[in-house]
Amino acid sequence: MAVTIKDVARLAGVSPATVCRALSTPERVKTETRERVRRAVDDLGYSPNRAARGLITGRTGNIGLVVPDLANPFFPGVVKGIQARAREADYSVFVADTDEDPSAEASLVRSLGKQVDGLVLCSPRMSEEDLRSVVGDTPLVLLNRRVDQMPAITFDSLGGMRQAIAHLMALGHRRIAYVGGPRTSWSNRDRLNGLRTVTAAAGADLVEVGNVLPQFSGGVAAADLVLAAEATAVVAYNDVVALGLISRFAARSISVPDRLSVIGFDDISMSAMVHPSLTTVALPMELSGRAGVDLLLQLMQHPDQSGTSRELETHLMVRGSTGPAPRI
Repeated sequence: MAVTIKDVARLAGVSPATVCRALSTPERVKTETRERVRRAVDDLGYSPNRAARGLITGRTGNIGLVVPDLANPFFPGVVKGIQARAREADYSVFVADTDEDPSAEASLVRSLGKQVDGLVLCSPRMSEEDLRSVVGDTPLVLLNRRVDQMPAITFDSLGGMRQAIAHLMALGHRRIAYVGGPRTSWSNRDRLNGLRTVTAAAGADLVEVGNVLPQFSGGVAAADLVLAAEATAVVAYNDVVALGLISRFAARSISVPDRLSVIGFDDISMSAMVHPSLTTVALPMELSGRAGVDLLLQLMQHPDQSGTSRELETHLMVRGSTGPAPRI
């Protein structure tokens, strides 16, 4: 039979109300009484259910997570980090997938905000104006998105692009293409701005091929445009697009990396499993999820720290898809 709060009260020699106060607001209970309650809880193995604790503390014990596409291999790593850190803090996680729909995203944020103690928005597709409009009383953290005066965890895209272009330049590449992600994607703009800055400083020619879906099919669709651009290397918005590029190049008998070098972004697990293995800018996905929950917990305790942000380091993983520039 499950241990109840009445069992704890009986063993500790106090009322159930005192047990509630000792567990939820211990500072309001005398030290001696609090210790008796604690010993009774330990002896009986009592654990208050989440609903009862919510009635006592005013908290749900839940965190909401909104992602644009769980089928994208980038997001499961982030989700894993969020769930692991939330579990350590004794929180459950509600996960919602918006299917890349900004309007669905806004609706989910509004509905979830009423059911959770805090929200993590991963790579939100909403406009900055819409993002600000959905911010209510529920603490909210952005992950892989930066908006002024909103708490966020981001990645050092500029540093990652600097490493990628330095690698390609050392291999003799001077004409580099970029296959972009969705026009509405903040991370695409962030990566492209970093790439423009780095290639201009290095004296390399940058050919912006266009924007594609952040999927394998997007890379396949862009591959012929990359070839028409006469670049010797291409940087893709993410690893999935890069793998689509390599697939189409293989279908056209274009050797990677002998004819074209390819660099991705994210370092998803399958990047090391394909042939040739993919050179990519690695993002600390699981760490970002943990950092997002840490920041959210901090905000729940100190709401005045709403402008706090953190940028995580990136690094280049050199593998088989890059090599010396061909002599054309």
